[in-house]
Amino acid sequence: MKTLNLRRLALCLTAGLALGFAAVSIAQTSIASSTPKPSHNPKVKFATSMGDFVVELNHDAAPKTVDNIVQYVKDKHYDGTIFHRVIPTFMIQGGGMDANMVERKTRAPVMHEGQASLAKGLKNVRGSLAMARTNDPNSGTAQFFVNTVDNAFLDPVALPDGDPVTFNYRGQSVTAPRAQAMANVAGYTVFGKVVSGMDIVDKIKDVPTGNKAPHSNVPTTAVTIIKATLEK
Repeated sequence: MKTLNLRRLALCLTAGLALGFAAVSIAQTSIASSTPKPSHNPKVKFATSMGDFVVELNHDAAPKTVDNIVQYVKDKHYDGTIFHRVIPTFMIQGGGMDANMVERKTRAPVMHEGQASLAKGLKNVRGSLAMARTNDPNSGTAQFFVNTVDNAFLDPVALPDGDPVTFNYRGQSVTAPRAQAMANVAGYTVFGKVVSGMDIVDKIKDVPTGNKAPHSNVPTTAVTIIKATLEK
């Protein structure tokens, strides 16, 4: 049995470097309050410069996250943003920056719901939709990513009850204070899936990319979300 070492136990570090454009202003320290819950799993159509795809959001698995995204759609936050990070063997990420790589203003972050989503069976598999964030689990705002392959290493690690907790991490038994463990194995909240237009997602993932200082993996020709709308 081993005691948790933050330097060694850093799932968030690897994933966070890849998904580190989740926008959170330093001044944003509060957690966004929830909005009224929809009575069904809403669908969002993303009309992009390369075609359209539709996602279904799982309100039962991640209610705060879904309410948060729905409100951004209603606010037309996504209209005119781009997919600013594209890695074909990983994911496509967008929803936060314009074509000049200027980040749009967001509301306060939403509470991380990775454990609850995992308990409902949602995982970072190909075609799933997940929240982007910084290394702080509770830092997700508007940005999201679509997994283009199965990315099990982004899934939260299920923790038992109690404090401290003892759990299995990559084949090793680890014991740590609950809060410390939660922060380091939080993973990424999956809150939906692509239900049509996965071929468009695949087209986007294969676009040429380059560096646009200080960012990497940026499409050389902008892939724009022309409009995001709730499907009726």
